[in-house]
Amino acid sequence: MSALDWIVLSATLAVIILYGVWKSRGQKNIQGYFLGNQSMPWYIVLLSIIGTQASAITFISAPGQAYTDGMRFVQYYFGLPLAMVVLCITFVPIFHKLKVFTAYEFLEQRFDLKTRTLTSILFLVQRGLSTGISIYAPSIILSSLLGWNIYWTNIVMGGLLIIYTMSGGTRAVSYTQTLQLVIVFTGMFLAGWMVVHLLPPDIGFSDALHVAGKMNRLNVIVTSFDWQDKYNIWSGVIGGFFLALSYFGTDQSQVGRYLTARSVTESRLGLLMNGLVKVPMQFLILLIGALVFVFYLYFRSPIFFNEAQLDKTYETAQGPALKKLEAHYDELSAVKTTQVKALADALAVKDEAAVQKAQLQLRTTESAAAALREQATTLIKKADPAADDNDTNYIFLHFVVHNLPKGLVGLLIAIIFLASWGSVAAALNSLASTTIVDVYKRMVNKDDTDGHYLRTSRWWTLIWGIFCIMVAQFASQLGSLIEAVNVLGSLFYGVILGIFMIAFYIKRIGGTATFWSAIISEVLIITIYKWNIVSFLWLNVIGCGLVIVLGAAIQVFRKSVKS
Repeated sequence: MSALDWIVLSATLAVIILYGVWKSRGQKNIQGYFLGNQSMPWYIVLLSIIGTQASAITFISAPGQAYTDGMRFVQYYFGLPLAMVVLCITFVPIFHKLKVFTAYEFLEQRFDLKTRTLTSILFLVQRGLSTGISIYAPSIILSSLLGWNIYWTNIVMGGLLIIYTMSGGTRAVSYTQTLQLVIVFTGMFLAGWMVVHLLPPDIGFSDALHVAGKMNRLNVIVTSFDWQDKYNIWSGVIGGFFLALSYFGTDQSQVGRYLTARSVTESRLGLLMNGLVKVPMQFLILLIGALVFVFYLYFRSPIFFNEAQLDKTYETAQGPALKKLEAHYDELSAVKTTQVKALADALAVKDEAAVQKAQLQLRTTESAAAALREQATTLIKKADPAADDNDTNYIFLHFVVHNLPKGLVGLLIAIIFLASWGSVAAALNSLASTTIVDVYKRMVNKDDTDGHYLRTSRWWTLIWGIFCIMVAQFASQLGSLIEAVNVLGSLFYGVILGIFMIAFYIKRIGGTATFWSAIISEVLIITIYKWNIVSFLWLNVIGCGLVIVLGAAIQVFRKSVKS
């Protein structure tokens, strides 16, 4: 990066940190540290919810996901608006009425301590692992820009995030996320504009969209039904609904955001607006990835987007073979440039026969280039068995660093850092709050001063931060990060949601039946995932259903035994 980029990056991050510290001054108890004294207006709640969900993974990995697989990932969010309505009707008023710090306090009142503790542990495991992946995402940037070892970069990035969270608490997170998202949306808009601006002079936005569509990158709606298809309209609406209901209704990293609102109405407004904003927001981020794909049809793309890993391989015994593949790949890139121009010309004059011919030729060449990329990946893995052989997470970063003007590169890198800080800080805050409220304060030290609990909360933020850094060290083998973090959530969210659904709606099922049904269901869900029976979104539906059905069966069995 240029000196101007480093200045923009440093200044943006410094402003955010100072703003957060200023806004969070005067905290004296865990009410302020975890709930911000429940003083947030709805628009701060909205931006905090979006900022918590839209991590660095969203802005690094989502464009790469669209580049490689098209825009069908957006269907994952189609169930979200309906889930927001259900939450506003049921979950929000109950949580506010009970004046809880965490969602899991309600479960002890409804069931018993063991069910509350089990649910808390399921959340802590899932959120701790997911947060580790979120720490890894911005580490990719520093590692690529500075040539740092990724493991040391994880430690540096995680350490900064721990300090940021320990010093500010939820109030700092909420208010800085507001400023962060303003910068994020501005920067992503500029990035999208620049992709189109950098295309050949005779290719406009609509031309780029037509080309992307013909290359199957605008596949927003997939109507065919397939249990193992990750993204189609059915898994998106049904599976996505259950996933969103669990994530926003039972995950403390999100519940903690709307519990900061000053009233039930403010919480509801924040959630409903999130339902309206999130789908178009994700659509536009994925659209940037589709446009980047078109850009690299006109201009040479690297055979592997993780350039640091590419450079390492050049210096090994596999280097000559890799360079030979790269020369062939560059020849295909030149062919693609000619073919995509022919496709655009045919589209412009609406010559359907010419369109189909050019489309077939371009897809054939693209398939051949993809085969060379796979061979390159094999060589990279041979040269370094520990290498990350999936470069999806580096595609958008490569475009930004190599093609955007000075200053804007620094701003977009800052955006990805900011997104990471907001989401990871909220997650660490929720991990600490659940540990303190649902475990430490409930079972270890029940009666102590607010000052003691505040100090202990900060220590648990540190402990969870260290755990997440350890997880980040293993994240390089997970492929597309945005997909990995949602797969991980789906292993737990359905079971957790099933527990809450029984708690809210099926009063005749008691705590013991719910406890054992949740354990059995979690084992079954992991087994189903391991056997690859269905795609991950369906795990949320199946997990919720299993807990309810097994809970009802165990309750009937226990009653029959007693009688």
